[in-house]
Amino acid sequence: MTTAPHQQDEVTCSFCLRSESELGKLVQGPGVYICEECIKACSQLVAGSDLATSGRAPWQRALSDEELLTQLPRLAVVGTQAERALTELVRKGRAQGITWTRIGASLGMTRQSAWERFSGEQ
Repeated sequence: MTTAPHQQDEVTCSFCLRSESELGKLVQGPGVYICEECIKACSQLVAGSDLATSGRAPWQRALSDEELLTQLPRLAVVGTQAERALTELVRKGRAQGITWTRIGASLGMTRQSAWERFSGEQ
């Protein structure tokens, strides 16, 4: 079995999927990260700039087969980042006394499904 090219603790830009080691600093949100290049592209979009004249947004460019296959494990890292943040938030809710029923309902699942996914118990 081969391992993904990213270390488990390394973070990845949630937009362009490049790793922290490729980019340097990333801005962190709850389970998401964004690099400087993607921030610039987002700023252009918000300002109403046509990205066609300034280049496509990094997450919109066409990918070759090899680039696509390289992106798959990177996107898996992004999913893991979001899952960690979700689990942490659920655990905070539980520490505050929120019931599994309410947590499950807010996530569109049953109490039992929420407990199985987030409790850490078998």
